[in-house]
Amino acid sequence: QVQLVESGGGLVQPGGSLRLSCVASGSIVRVHDMEWYRQAPGNVRELVARITTGDSTNYAESVKGRFTISRDNAKNTVYLQMNSLRPEDTAVYYCKAVASTASRWRNNYWGQGTQVTVSS
Repeated sequence: QVQLVESGGGLVQPGGSLRLSCVASGSIVRVHDMEWYRQAPGNVRELVARITTGDSTNYAESVKGRFTISRDNAKNTVYLQMNSLRPEDTAVYYCKAVASTASRWRNNYWGQGTQVTVSS
């Protein structure tokens, strides 16, 4: 099994920055693509950013130019650098990973989420 733990969320003023981290642990053979999602109250859960095993990236239009996703494969960690934060970025941010163990190949795993609040 694989566990994902997010950290780095908190309260920040508009225009500020936060860096989220997500660490995968467990009986991991390989971590494949990793993603960040977010969900605000009353909204659907939306894909924010994706990074592949080849370090290709994709971003939601609403965060392009402001957010940067990266990964450290040696640490099984994915990051989301969030700059120029806006109130509409307020949401619970979730980490998702496609990972393989000895018994399951390319299964989906989710973190518990971390709250990001952008407010004056």
